[in-house]
Amino acid sequence: MPRIFLAAAVFTAATLGMVPSQDLPVFKAQSELVVLHIVVKDRRGAYVGGLSADAFKVLEDDRPQPIALFAPEDSPVTVGLLIDSSGSMRRVRDRVLAASSSFIQSSNPGDEVFALTFNDDIRIVPDSPPQFVGDADTLRRLLAGVFVPAGRTRLYDAIAEGLSYVSTGTRNRRVLVVLSDGGDNASQSTFSDALMLTQASNVVVFAITLMDPLDEEANPRGLKQIAEGSGGAAFTPGDIGAVDRAFQQIARDVRSSYTIGYGPANTSLRPGLRRIRVEVHTNDGRRLSARTRTAYLAGATGQNGGANHAR
Repeated sequence: MPRIFLAAAVFTAATLGMVPSQDLPVFKAQSELVVLHIVVKDRRGAYVGGLSADAFKVLEDDRPQPIALFAPEDSPVTVGLLIDSSGSMRRVRDRVLAASSSFIQSSNPGDEVFALTFNDDIRIVPDSPPQFVGDADTLRRLLAGVFVPAGRTRLYDAIAEGLSYVSTGTRNRRVLVVLSDGGDNASQSTFSDALMLTQASNVVVFAITLMDPLDEEANPRGLKQIAEGSGGAAFTPGDIGAVDRAFQQIARDVRSSYTIGYGPANTSLRPGLRRIRVEVHTNDGRRLSARTRTAYLAGATGQNGGANHAR
């Protein structure tokens, strides 16, 4: 049984703060923040960097929200690679290892990284301190030792476990990258469980779905819903060679994201799903495209019966 808990989509303000220059955020006052990771592009689809907090407008259930945290693009993240290790992945094992290594090489050098493989069992690497690694060679060596495709698929349990483990990281931004065919035939968790856990967390999920047209249990739409609802993206590469390109696109998205936090002005509302919309404009008033999470689950409770704040 995976270690499942609900992490409300808030940070205690003691863990976050305004960015004076290139320093990481550090808050001193106590309050709660909803944290968004936002990819901004122009009409040609190019990333837009160098924006200030004044360029962003955040609305929750159509109500403007005051921005309390702003961090520029390419700040370090805690990232987990969740890799399907069921029998269907046997033919692509070496290519997946290579693509995973390339992804780490393309990421911020300050990132914390772990990997999780899932079939009938769920295994996390590193499986002993330190909890995370920062270089591609180490991760590939550790992953090669446990990535032995066989058995069934516990996708939804793996997402729950990944959400739990990534919250132990020290970086303010958290990301999961899931590589699977989207099918699940062994989890105790359901799709609804995985979706709710993601909505109640501060984690951005990216999905790479390797489709097998003969697999009746494949569910790429489910992974796409989880990913896009979190502010991430879903990729369906047509062949294994395109997996590396998907990993590279995710690395660019992560490094190009802005981080914004706000204290909800409508905290008196009942618990439930809160809708989020972000508008971004240039100094001369031109509107830019912003991709972020579309909603979060407020008032979620964890095992202790109270709200669990992401650390």
